[in-house]
Amino acid sequence: MEYRNSLLFAKEQDKKDPLKNFRKKFLLPKYKGNDALYFLGNSLGLQPASVGKYIKAELSRWAKLASEGHFEGHNPWYSYHEMFAKPVAKLVGTLESEVIVMNQLTVNLHLLMVSFYKPKGKRYKIICESNAFSSDNYALQTQVQMHGYNPSDAIIEVSPRKGEHTLRTEDIEHAINSNADEIALVFFGGVNYLTGQLLDMPRITKVAHKAGIVCGFDLAHAVGNVELNLHKWNVDFAAWCTYKYFNSGPGSVAGAYIHQKYVKNPELLRLGGWWGYDKKTRFAMHKKFVPMQTAEGWQLSNAPIFLMAAHKASIDIFMEAGGMAPLRKKSLQLTAYLEFIIHEINKKVKNKKIQLEIITSSDPAQRGCQLSIIAHGLGKDFHKALTKAGVFCDWRNPNVIRLAPVPLYNSFEDVYRFGQVAEKLLLK
Repeated sequence: MEYRNSLLFAKEQDKKDPLKNFRKKFLLPKYKGNDALYFLGNSLGLQPASVGKYIKAELSRWAKLASEGHFEGHNPWYSYHEMFAKPVAKLVGTLESEVIVMNQLTVNLHLLMVSFYKPKGKRYKIICESNAFSSDNYALQTQVQMHGYNPSDAIIEVSPRKGEHTLRTEDIEHAINSNADEIALVFFGGVNYLTGQLLDMPRITKVAHKAGIVCGFDLAHAVGNVELNLHKWNVDFAAWCTYKYFNSGPGSVAGAYIHQKYVKNPELLRLGGWWGYDKKTRFAMHKKFVPMQTAEGWQLSNAPIFLMAAHKASIDIFMEAGGMAPLRKKSLQLTAYLEFIIHEINKKVKNKKIQLEIITSSDPAQRGCQLSIIAHGLGKDFHKALTKAGVFCDWRNPNVIRLAPVPLYNSFEDVYRFGQVAEKLLLK
């Protein structure tokens, strides 16, 4: 047996992992009394063990202070959202004035497209990937419909080449340039939910801007997963959820980014709400909407404190870990090890009709932690068998399994043991 494909090797890697103690900060589901093999951080991140304490603190404040909790005590609710500007800006590569934690992902996308999808004349089309997440599809479809266009005409989809599973950047670039006179918005998922492909966001943004087109991204599968530098890349806008790699709980509060060149423009069209109004005169209750000159100007309502408390518990862990750089370093190693283990499994399977084909790029620069695998010759029964054996992973019809080893709480031993489970099921 190759030494790298051994429990001893995996344990040695974990022993020298500088992030190994962060696993203890999360609550893992159990399987037969031990930690289950959880590879579903791309769907729902694990609960930080500190979440209960953070939420109970706000429940206690509510009980003791009632409405005065908005202004009294530690982290008053009125300004609670402001504490996220500095750490979140660090994690996504922006200025503090460019980020806001609010709402949920698709709500934020619609709010941002009110400002950034501005069809005019022959420029009314949106360009995106063909296998975008369904909620993105629905958002784009309804946005163009509200402007009186037919989605089948107004939405241009870029597809992988025949026989390929991921997009080529040059094909995205060609699609933008070939349709530049008709495009009002370039909008892609930064990391594709299905294939795990990490797109070249700075290059796509540069191509869009060269053609005079606004460029935005859905970062649901990118935040907390890969290093981002949105301000430097000159991205116009972006939005993300926090329940995946940001580990903030099911349906938790989301985030949004708006480039600095827009936040101080009060004339930029947006939907208004009291919480987006200039806070210096908010309580004067003036009739005319005057937005704040930061990303906060896109807020509508006051902060959902309990959701934000859960988010803070996770963000504090990210800050303790040193931000995205050390996490990404481990992630590259962990996902490479998963890739190796899958290749080793395929070598041992004698039935050539059965194969685990990795469709995520083999180039680490073009992927996050997720590997997507076509289970050739296998049906959903294989996924059910994995689940029954204590492996948490994802199945997407017709035959794609998604595995995401997360550096904050997954280990090399997790990856090795997954290989042993999968191999046993395939060789029996």
